[in-house]
Amino acid sequence: MTHVYLSLGSNIDREHNIRSGLDALAQHFGELLLSPVYESAAVGFSGEPFLNLVAAIDTDLSVAELLDLLHVIEADHGRTRGEKKYSSRTLDIDILTYDKAVGVIDGVELPRGEILRHAFVLKPLVDIAANEQHPLLGKTYAQLLQEKDFSAQSLWQVPFAWP
Repeated sequence: MTHVYLSLGSNIDREHNIRSGLDALAQHFGELLLSPVYESAAVGFSGEPFLNLVAAIDTDLSVAELLDLLHVIEADHGRTRGEKKYSSRTLDIDILTYDKAVGVIDGVELPRGEILRHAFVLKPLVDIAANEQHPLLGKTYAQLLQEKDFSAQSLWQVPFAWP
């Protein structure tokens, strides 16, 4: 089994799409380890705030198979491919890490660069994997969060219940 961290986000019908997306992940992977849910301002465009969290799963799927499944789950939630990089999303699910894999595997950058660029990815990752090491940098996610200056990125934890 491969241990995988996924980032989930939505700013369209946010609560519904996050809950439904988690339902779909649980249906495929069983028990999920979830971070708290955070609200953050849209990044790179003017739009409604996002809800974001990180989920941990264990899977026997390859990176390509997992990516295909995540795209199906996103499509089931109204996501269409080919959208602008920075735009509103019904549901966005990204593979952050795939065990300790490094490099571009099946078209997926591992570990995902957003871990180091966005508070809404790194903070929830720290909440559930603080002492795990970034596969490239060898530092823990908690250390990386301490070193980053995310003061320009608005992020706050919000109450959220699932299931």
